[in-house]
Amino acid sequence: MRRLFTILGLTLLNLFTASAMAQTAHTPKQATYLAKDFKFQSGETISELKLGYTTLGDPTGQPVLILHGTAGTGTGMLNPAFGGQLFGPGQVLDANKYFIILPDAVGVGASSKPSDGLRMKFPKYNYVDMVSAQHRLVTEGLGLKHLRLVLGNSMGGMQTWLWGVKYPNFMDALVPMAAMPAPMSGRNWMTRRLIIDSIRNDPAWQQGNYSQQPPSLQFASVFFSIATSGGNQGLQKLASSRTQADQLLNQRLATASSADANDNLYQWESSGDYDPSDKLENIRARVLAINSADDERNPPELGLMEKALARIAHSRLFLIPASPDTSGHGTTGQAKWWKDQLSTFLQTVPVQAP
Repeated sequence: MRRLFTILGLTLLNLFTASAMAQTAHTPKQATYLAKDFKFQSGETISELKLGYTTLGDPTGQPVLILHGTAGTGTGMLNPAFGGQLFGPGQVLDANKYFIILPDAVGVGASSKPSDGLRMKFPKYNYVDMVSAQHRLVTEGLGLKHLRLVLGNSMGGMQTWLWGVKYPNFMDALVPMAAMPAPMSGRNWMTRRLIIDSIRNDPAWQQGNYSQQPPSLQFASVFFSIATSGGNQGLQKLASSRTQADQLLNQRLATASSADANDNLYQWESSGDYDPSDKLENIRARVLAINSADDERNPPELGLMEKALARIAHSRLFLIPASPDTSGHGTTGQAKWWKDQLSTFLQTVPVQAP
């Protein structure tokens, strides 16, 4: 039965990707780049760090870097709700005009990760390491000296903020989404501990030396998602009775997953020391921050975004209003809510020479 669900899932993914790409004039190209002698923030090193990536469009186009969320992949951003709304002919990031770069972050996809063989001996990494690796891919692997845009969602949004403070002159525009330029803290971190601690305390995890995936990963991931994504109004629309709520929850718990526990553990722990707040004045790019009013992980009532943007020249916030049709932290994964804002924003951003 698990194999059947896996096959069905892969079939649907292929159909979604084909649907999204049918709207573009280009076929995605996948490749890997080997970053030699990569040194992590922890002081650990690896002789060859494999960096998987997907590109769309001609390399002569204006380069755009798109960054995915936790445990996602670059190709995942080609889904109809995201890439299907952005990369097609006449769309805001038309691949006939732009060179779209979709890297797999360190620790996932085709990039080096614990499940490749090292398991818990894989070097500990954080978001700064991920951004450093992306920079090496873009500069050394692709030979680029400047980006038109860095846009990221969730974890990718946090990495977008780091790109701005770490490489301030490397891009014209930054669009961080579903992310705050503030230290990891509060409910956002405490709920991440649900996944981290569930895996580490699962006897089946065996300090990372398991032969079968620990069941805690699927269980904790489902409840984490419900607690921190979906939106109050959105979930109420989907589950307006106890019966509907049970059906939705049971469906998610029963859905087969190919996720690896060690890979996920590393991904969630890597966010723990995220904090670009002390270097926000470094940012030189134009900034359009996009969040949703019902984002459970980045609640606007904390006022953190407004305080941060006041320190950044040429920056503004687009806050997507909450509604029964939005989905909390997941709202920004649907480009329909913000693609027009992005289009207007890019028209105002000067093109800088490399």
